Amino acid sequence: MKPPGVQDAFEARRRIRPHVHKTPLARSNYFDNAVGARILFKCENLQKTGSFKARGATNAVFGLSEDEAARGVIAHSSGNHGQALAYAARRRGIPSAVVMPAAAVESKRSAVREYGGRVVDCAATVSARQSAAAELVKETGAEFVHPYDDPRVIVGQATCALELLEQAGELDAIVVPIGGGGLASGTCVAVEAAGSRARIIGAEPSGADDAKESLEAGRLLPCDAPDTIADGLRTPLSDLTWQFISSRVDRILTADDRETVQAMKIMLQRMKMLVEPSAAVALAAVLGNARLFAGKKVGIVLSGGNADICGLPWTELDTTPGAD
Repeated sequence: MKPPGVQDAFEARRRIRPHVHKTPLARSNYFDNAVGARILFKCENLQKTGSFKARGATNAVFGLSEDEAARGVIAHSSGNHGQALAYAARRRGIPSAVVMPAAAVESKRSAVREYGGRVVDCAATVSARQSAAAELVKETGAEFVHPYDDPRVIVGQATCALELLEQAGELDAIVVPIGGGGLASGTCVAVEAAGSRARIIGAEPSGADDAKESLEAGRLLPCDAPDTIADGLRTPLSDLTWQFISSRVDRILTADDRETVQAMKIMLQRMKMLVEPSAAVALAAVLGNARLFAGKKVGIVLSGGNADICGLPWTELDTTPGAD
């Protein structure tokens, strides 16, 4: 697939503007002091469907011709992309189906249905997702929209960093979580489109750090048995997203699940915002590597807020007083 370019990102922004939020920036003295930097959070946890995924899915759906759209859309997803695709399909008035692992978070499965999508169960493996989705495409003729291995999705995600740079001005670094690499790839496109000097830094769970290992090895390595609470970051890179990450991402930091959960807790305590583990990884990576960011102006993309409130990953909150 041909990688998307700068002009594609501006076109995506025009296309999706009526259907997604321009999410706000937020900051906290607590986090500025903890890192010794000026930290600006891009709040995609407040985006339509609760994550940045609404951007890429909406760009893909509204970029279809009338004939293509009439056949509907299909995706496989652990949750956020599926919700986003069902939302975008409903906005356009077309059918959607999402192949999801039977063990996916129930709140995310329910959200797909509430947006009008059909949930199709599969086993919790990448191959099971792919084969089930391929069978549906064969049966229905619907358009398949991959969660990240799709130029239309990548340039939709680029609109997030475009907004961030417009709102924040020049940044020294932008930190984004990396799973399949769609958000990171879009950020690469956006930084070029904006003419920014910001370094792009990825954040991964230490139990699913295939992107970090690939970057260090200089070649794309497989995602072997990912083990992390961050369910949205268990997916492997694709050849397409690897093109961006290998050439434009400065470095990739990791955080373990304990650090990620702690970042979630502190975010809720200090800023009264609930983010999901896949988003908290980026904050955890910055907190754990504060010396790298000291004195800098840093944007962190809070990629989503679709945490399962019936199964939050801690038993009780700290009682540390104060918030800002």
